[in-house]
Amino acid sequence: MYPPPYHQSADIKKMISVIQHYPFGMLVSVLDGKPLITHIPIIYNEESGKLVAHIDKFNPQVETLTNGAEVTVVFKGPDTYISPSVYTTKQLPTWNYIIVHITGTVALINDTEAAKNTMIAMTEFLERPDHKFVLEKDNKRMQRFVNYIQAFEIVITNWEGKFKLSQDKNAQDHENAKQELIKKSGKGITGFINEIYS
Repeated sequence: MYPPPYHQSADIKKMISVIQHYPFGMLVSVLDGKPLITHIPIIYNEESGKLVAHIDKFNPQVETLTNGAEVTVVFKGPDTYISPSVYTTKQLPTWNYIIVHITGTVALINDTEAAKNTMIAMTEFLERPDHKFVLEKDNKRMQRFVNYIQAFEIVITNWEGKFKLSQDKNAQDHENAKQELIKKSGKGITGFINEIYS
């Protein structure tokens, strides 16, 4: 991703946290020189270190998802406009944001039972922490639906984190920009933002 270096992060733990908090990813691949983009939930499997997802078999992007094909996934965290009014020093308006780009290679999951397992794992992750719904393996709707999806993993080959958080400003302005991001994004993500800022 575009520099400057102080906006870049090589901290994989922080990037995983972004993926876990904001799992609705943007899947990007190329067909005949044309980029194809689909927005789908994509989860990070902590045991395998891979991304896991499924996509509608009728989506034209499926044609690009062959074993070994390279794809990019973009995970977008919180972002906000930063007014110069929040700073203690004279600045220009800017936009702060948290973005993760993952590049990797596709590994198709063609076995029906394995595909169901990805759906169950995704539901379990997305239902956290209350687990008000549990997707059972014998769910009849899933039995029908699984035939209309292509499940796949992404073997990660490159991590890129871009956390533009006013790091080039003095300590007070850096903190003020953080509070503005929390204010615009909601108090519920204070812990997450503090983790990224640390």
